[in-house]
Amino acid sequence: MCIRDSQWSQQFEQQETALVMLSGTLDIQSNHGDWKDVGNRMDVFNGLPHALYLPIETTLTVTAQTDCEFAIASVPATQHFSAKLVKPSDVTVEIRGGDHATRQINDILPPGFPCQRLVVVEVYTPGGNWSSYPPHKHDHRRVDSDGKLLEADLDEIYYYKIDPPEGYAIQRIYTDDSSPLQMAGKGFDVPVLLKNNDIALVPEGYHPVSSPPGYTTYYLNILAGSDQVLTSKDDPVYTWVKDSYKSRDPRVPIYSID
Repeated sequence: MCIRDSQWSQQFEQQETALVMLSGTLDIQSNHGDWKDVGNRMDVFNGLPHALYLPIETTLTVTAQTDCEFAIASVPATQHFSAKLVKPSDVTVEIRGGDHATRQINDILPPGFPCQRLVVVEVYTPGGNWSSYPPHKHDHRRVDSDGKLLEADLDEIYYYKIDPPEGYAIQRIYTDDSSPLQMAGKGFDVPVLLKNNDIALVPEGYHPVSSPPGYTTYYLNILAGSDQVLTSKDDPVYTWVKDSYKSRDPRVPIYSID
């Protein structure tokens, strides 16, 4: 959502909500607290984010202090947690993978964050690299004989930004024999072309992403479902790649995180 010299208000009842600043600065008023001057990065390719977690039964008004863009993620919830402002200093940065599967992950609302369902991260994939790779899925909740969670059932949203913005990314989304739709005879395997400001919905299946040379791909990941985790299953056909990495791409992190 983009606003300029204006306000935006919303009431959330049985939903918990995350507001993630993509660019610009705004003030936030709510029945759970007020926060001024939230956000300070020019765009998602220049610095770590601010974000705000808000619990169920929230009334919210935001007032833009500059041109700004923010994302709102809201999911059904029943438990009440405290509102929490997430500052750049609170965001953990992970460099994941290796070789041409090196990418940067910013943990905004990671597993273990005090909320019921939401998991929120940012991912940066340099040009020529892959992310969400090896392909993984989280569409079928499974536990072992000791009750340990092996795979969660999570729906996922990808919100894309491309630098420079005329670029694109490609995401393959496909099911296998352990996916509920495949078991129901409705499996699929589709390539999806994603451009700047596009959204991909991934309710089921594996979903690796390719970033073409010359362009950095960003996506904001919102996940919610059976558990507040990222527990997933790798596609066994490709998981061997994890043991083949020789180095990490020096282009990440893509900006200073000091």
